[in-house]
Amino acid sequence: MTPSWRKPAGALMILGLIVLWCVLIASLSGVVGQLHWAAQTMFYLVTGIVWIAPMKPLLAWMER
Repeated sequence: MTPSWRKPAGALMILGLIVLWCVLIASLSGVVGQLHWAAQTMFYLVTGIVWIAPMKPLLAWMER
């Protein structure tokens, strides 16, 4: 059985998504830094969890 090209491609897409998400969130740090500490905490908690949402379809695609 030949190895699937989807797994390495998917791994690269996951790394790209993580880098893109980090750059996006870091670019908002100036705005977020002016918020109350509780709002900052909520922002970083939510954004730290939300990036996982696109992983399920991507992982399903990789396994096909």
